[in-house]
Amino acid sequence: MQLGINLGYWGAGMDGDNLAVAQEADRLGYAVCWAAEAYGSDAATVLSWVAAQTERIDVGSAIFQIPARQPAMTAMTAATLDSLSGGRFRLGLGVSGPQVSEGWYGVKFDKPLSRTREYVEIVRRAMTRERLTYEGEHWTLPLPGGPGKPIKLTVHPQREHIPLYIAAIGPKNLEQTGEIADGALLIFPSAEHLEETTITHLRAGREKAGLTLDGFDVCPTLPLAVGDDKDVPRLADTFRPYTALYVGGMGSAKQNFYNRLAQRMGYEKEAAEIQQKYLSGDKQGAAAAIPHDLIDKTTLLGSVERIADRMKAYAAAGVTTLSLAPAGFTLEERIASLRAGSEALERAGLA
Repeated sequence: MQLGINLGYWGAGMDGDNLAVAQEADRLGYAVCWAAEAYGSDAATVLSWVAAQTERIDVGSAIFQIPARQPAMTAMTAATLDSLSGGRFRLGLGVSGPQVSEGWYGVKFDKPLSRTREYVEIVRRAMTRERLTYEGEHWTLPLPGGPGKPIKLTVHPQREHIPLYIAAIGPKNLEQTGEIADGALLIFPSAEHLEETTITHLRAGREKAGLTLDGFDVCPTLPLAVGDDKDVPRLADTFRPYTALYVGGMGSAKQNFYNRLAQRMGYEKEAAEIQQKYLSGDKQGAAAAIPHDLIDKTTLLGSVERIADRMKAYAAAGVTTLSLAPAGFTLEERIASLRAGSEALERAGLA
């Protein structure tokens, strides 16, 4: 199992620290550095900045939002980043959510599965550098009856095949991801529940494509906080606002993928309470309603030895790249967490 680092969003006042974290991860031999986007910093600019100031670590989008870009533009960006980084780019895609898609981009959040499938097909076709034509439900290239003509990508990517990941949570999306992608980007993964919530659906998709999970990258992101094992409850409490945001407030009452995941993990009653409190404005109450066990199962907390044991569990459950989001109020604390993660991987015998 490899380790990655997830820097999250840029522009929150820690940009210099984030670059230092990425450079330390590069030095420690981490495999990939991911950057996210929602409605603030864009991932492409951040990744070019990081790639220019690192040497070996891959840079990946977690995610480029599908409603934000036409697929041909994403192919252009992927090819450019791969070329500039010397073949170190990983393309992560996702549909975002209804609030961002419709409220920020003005793109209707409908038929996300077919939209994703067509998007991936166009991106991959464009990056073959053949003249681009496509006829689908969501995109037709060139537009019929107009001046458009088939055009081919002029940039040469460093590699013929750029790894393509999809952020997936629900069963149908996971199955399609297994079918059409090279990897899956996961959030709130529990090693104890990974088989029934995730792996079984990815495996079904791979089988549909006549493939196995061999070579497919199962890549969850987990927050990491290092301390004494007796401090685990306190460390878990630091992630209550984070968990409440996703389980309670990410999306609407009718459409929250993270809330549904918590339900599939056995927290049906708790998930409903967290969401009700969060959407009513009681964010503190929502955070307080989160069971400690839910946080502990979806983060890496405690001593290096305890974290190493959890890493073994994730590897046994099918994780191939474990991306860490190291906690800390200072750069020194985040660097220390990063180093602890690397040490834990070695102690687990997974390096």
